[in-house]
Amino acid sequence: MTAHTPDQPDHHDATAADRTVLLVTHTGRPEAVEVATAVAKRLMASEIGVRLLEDEAPDLPIAGSAATVVPADGDAAGGCELALVIGGDGTILRAAELTRDTTTPLLGINLGHVGFLAEAEWDDLDSTVEAIIEGTYYVEERQTLDVRVLGDGVETSHGWALNEASVEKAARQRMLEVLVEIDGRPLSRWGCDGVVFATPTGSTAYAFSAGGPVVWPEVEALLLVPISAHALFARPMVASPDSMLAVEVIAQSEVSGVLWCDGRRAVDLPTGARVEVRRGARPVRLARLHEAPFTDRLVAKFDLPVSGWRGGSAARRPGSSGRGSLGSGGRSGA
Repeated sequence: MTAHTPDQPDHHDATAADRTVLLVTHTGRPEAVEVATAVAKRLMASEIGVRLLEDEAPDLPIAGSAATVVPADGDAAGGCELALVIGGDGTILRAAELTRDTTTPLLGINLGHVGFLAEAEWDDLDSTVEAIIEGTYYVEERQTLDVRVLGDGVETSHGWALNEASVEKAARQRMLEVLVEIDGRPLSRWGCDGVVFATPTGSTAYAFSAGGPVVWPEVEALLLVPISAHALFARPMVASPDSMLAVEVIAQSEVSGVLWCDGRRAVDLPTGARVEVRRGARPVRLARLHEAPFTDRLVAKFDLPVSGWRGGSAARRPGSSGRGSLGSGGRSGA
């Protein structure tokens, strides 16, 4: 994780005349449309340009205003100071596809459920917009995954993921037979529903549901989590960030598989296919408003019982450096 303090390049000059924000909205939700409209008007009133995606613009009543409409492709966020995402973590993952090839960070306002990737809740809207206008946020980088699919030793597809890449069975009625490998050495053969390869950010997403560990976002690691494996040794594993993790769909398997990247992009895996996962060469950048500990985010998002914590009184004493309040925090992903 790379945090930038106000005297570093990622602290933004609130007086810049050419500031532009890309707005990414879950337009299928009326409350998201309402929030996006209010935010866009507030930003434009502060002389900050707003870009809308052309597939969302017809659903937003600000489309006919001074906002700019752009195609929903890899150039949408080019030159933008920030991509402001209004929705849930699924909307943030969609926005990450648009910003990953740029240096534009994402800032999510959560209108979903848990919303681990989002930085703010919708009831924090005023202070969030004010922070954008004033440029009082910092940026951290989140590790990604680079994923290759090979058939007969030849690359047939490649992709990336922020949360996880999962290899799953294509037919519900049978198990997928796979051989798992780490750093060029075979680890085990499993009959299973699938295998999840996750980043620390994705440890609270699909990997968490499959029984994997929660990993703090600043930890550099790769996670491997089997899904319902019929095997004596089928534990979640945490590997070096420099490791290469691989899974092969056994040629004799009775079912084929499918590779999902962040649950959004799918590649069919015939029997005999091989998937290789490494640390991504390019991170995703997230804008943060508060430097709240990740522990506080876990407590807030999972509503964990901490009422008996005796450190609370110490944290509230004058001069104490402890933190006595929970961060507002923000599917999945730390």
